[in-house]
Amino acid sequence: MNTLADRPTGDAQAAHAGLFTPLRLGRGLSLSNRLAVAPMTRVSATADGHATQRMADYYEAFAAGGFGLVITEGIYTDKAHAQGYLFQPGLADDAQRDAWRTVVDRVHAQGGRIVAQLMHAGALSQGNPHRATTKGPSAVLPAGQQMAFYRGDGPYRMPEAMSAEDISEAVEGFAQAARRAQEAGFDGVEVHGANGYLLDQFLTAHTNLREDRYGGSLENRLRMTAEVIQAVRRSTTEGFIVGVRSSQGKVNDFTHKWEGAEADAAQIFGALGALPIDYLHTTEFEAWRPAFGEHGPSLAALARRHVSVPVLANGSLHDAAQAEGLMARQEADFVSLGRGALAHADWPVRLRADEAHEPFDRGLLAPIADLANADRHRAQLRLPVGSAAAPDR
Repeated sequence: MNTLADRPTGDAQAAHAGLFTPLRLGRGLSLSNRLAVAPMTRVSATADGHATQRMADYYEAFAAGGFGLVITEGIYTDKAHAQGYLFQPGLADDAQRDAWRTVVDRVHAQGGRIVAQLMHAGALSQGNPHRATTKGPSAVLPAGQQMAFYRGDGPYRMPEAMSAEDISEAVEGFAQAARRAQEAGFDGVEVHGANGYLLDQFLTAHTNLREDRYGGSLENRLRMTAEVIQAVRRSTTEGFIVGVRSSQGKVNDFTHKWEGAEADAAQIFGALGALPIDYLHTTEFEAWRPAFGEHGPSLAALARRHVSVPVLANGSLHDAAQAEGLMARQEADFVSLGRGALAHADWPVRLRADEAHEPFDRGLLAPIADLANADRHRAQLRLPVGSAAAPDR
């Protein structure tokens, strides 16, 4: 495949110039444009959490298709309670680390940059061969049902409340996974603090009923996220990128809103912005919509008020006009695409050439949202074998 630099440019590129200007993250990582691939669960690793050659093809296609940054699916961080899904990849041991090297090398060979998203599922774990139980901040039954397209069935299990030792183990798991990510050649890591997974469970009042230093006030409920980010930074060298993802909605509660609205956003983003991060990734279903009520700023805009690092916005931004509008209004510094990237791994190249973008085909998700199913579906439709996964988490 050709890299972005090999493709022709023209009037379409000029029309979308804002999306194609370079961006620097941290002290030394240069991105060729403002377009990133959002993290999306693929459940396509081996049973023991090793990235595969098919996954290498999948991630390489995004870099070859012109995305300046690729963020991986959530990668589990330890062999205790972190794994969320069967066939999810890990960075919990050195063999898993080594399996990622080919993926990273293939993305780099196409001129792209790649960040590993580090994830602990906590109480939302629905497939973990390492432990028979789930753990979260408190023994609170998660809302909703397990996701069938990730091989789940029925309600979530009741989690056990994490002990102080469990919390320390989870924090250390993030740190060691980040170290392994750097050893594998990744350009950085993104700490998954969003979408209802463990760190978001600690942040959310109704899933965190603790009475210790990790519960009660918003400051206390943010403590574990802060400890994870600080541990990740200590375990990696200067110049290695550390980002964090934040959201209101959750995979099992899409409409959740922060109870304190803009006041909570100010405190949350202010606290995250004071940590040693290089970017903040916000996600909503439609990123340009008001975060609270019918009027007011978007979640990305609120983040940008309170942090000094670049803000990455996610949520239905395959609509190029909306992506450009967010950036023109200075609500975000760059954008990530989920469904748009899945419909076309070469979405940036198509935009530059003013080529048509087809809508995302949800048949790629059924019955399992993995790469093998996507390949079968495309073959049935006589389309080129490509990349597809579940929509933005």
